[in-house]
Amino acid sequence: MLAATTTAAKALARNASANHRMALPAVGAVRNLNVHEYISMEIMKDHNIATPAGYVSETPQDAENSFTEKINTPGAPTKDAVIKAQVLSGGRGLGTFKNGFKGGVHMVTKEGQAQDYAQAMLGEELVTKQAPNGIICNKVFVMERVYMRREMYLSILMDRASQGPLMVASPHGGTSIEDVAASNPDVIFTEPIDIIKGLQLDQCKRMAGNLGLEEGSKSFDNTVTLMNNLYDMFIKCDCTQVEVNPLAETPEGDVLVCDAKVNFDGNAEFRQASIFERRDYSQEDPREVEAAKYDLNYIGLDGNIGCMVNGAGLAMSTMDIIQLKGGSPANFLDVGGGANEQQVQKAFELLNSDDNVKAILVNIFGGIMRCDVIANGIINAAKEIGIQKPIVIRLQGTNVEQAKTLIEGCGFRMILADDLEEAATKAVGVADIAAQAEKINIGVKFEGLGI
Repeated sequence: MLAATTTAAKALARNASANHRMALPAVGAVRNLNVHEYISMEIMKDHNIATPAGYVSETPQDAENSFTEKINTPGAPTKDAVIKAQVLSGGRGLGTFKNGFKGGVHMVTKEGQAQDYAQAMLGEELVTKQAPNGIICNKVFVMERVYMRREMYLSILMDRASQGPLMVASPHGGTSIEDVAASNPDVIFTEPIDIIKGLQLDQCKRMAGNLGLEEGSKSFDNTVTLMNNLYDMFIKCDCTQVEVNPLAETPEGDVLVCDAKVNFDGNAEFRQASIFERRDYSQEDPREVEAAKYDLNYIGLDGNIGCMVNGAGLAMSTMDIIQLKGGSPANFLDVGGGANEQQVQKAFELLNSDDNVKAILVNIFGGIMRCDVIANGIINAAKEIGIQKPIVIRLQGTNVEQAKTLIEGCGFRMILADDLEEAATKAVGVADIAAQAEKINIGVKFEGLGI
């Protein structure tokens, strides 16, 4: 998902420190793993990080049993709990389900509530600020309520500026950390970590002090221990980000992780198989899931011009010029320099099957990627599924003449352009015509293209 490229921790770190400013990650190069909260909690427990008792449920009755039989025991005073929709989106508490039920996070204080809340959440799509189109909720997490004396923020992430892990913390937790970074950046603290030496004791103590904890107190010592264990998990599990919000201090001096988001490096899948097999594909754009099967770098956007390009930089430039010509790209799709005909064919099929796409722009600069391979991939796809949308093609570089010959003799009419500006102008033009015709519910035929 595109929203994942600007996480809370990265936003606050960019705003918080003049000495350690963050750089935005490159688009489309690596498909990192984001897991549900309950999985993050399980992994943290495995690394001796304190978390409240919690149980994941897939049915309303199971959620009720988690509250009445696991968090609570017969005859004992009732413990309150929190039930949370398990969707990969921030802002769950302020979200609204498409069935009208408000909020993806609710307090459970008596019997029957967990079942009722789960009934309203499960199988429904939760609309949040990060997921305006809605995201399906297939599980809920029932967690014991923690009575907090203090709510703090703590995260560890990979930082390009310091070329290693960066610990970020704030005494102002439990709220949107982006808002804290914007309104009061002085309360956000950073500690660059030497990845060779590891996290040092003096860094943990300094950060615990920045959180407002008193050195020598139980909560101070517990926080230092938690930071070390969190960093150990960060390294051993190949994380790119571990974000805890809130990190809770109880009146008894315990320190617990009450909510967490954990991302993992996609390049480490081969050694983190047990984690990556828990990926929830129902939470991801199905187009991105399908593209990943063929090693295509794809990110869905909200425009109507499908783009197929080789190279991330050229792809970004192509999207920019589409915008400058008054259009809007429907995707970022980089087939890379070593794509074969099957990958190109799959990329074309993805664009052709997208209902939002009204025209397709192919922009290839043939260096390592040969233009004739691109042409054959498109022609094979057209033979199998047909051409349903106008295609504008701009080719330059290796075997460009062979590619043009293949396209001209394939029996399918495609719009060729000599340069990117001409290609973008034509793509925006035909996409606009198709969109306007669809809006007033009339058919349109592009003369000479056979569609």
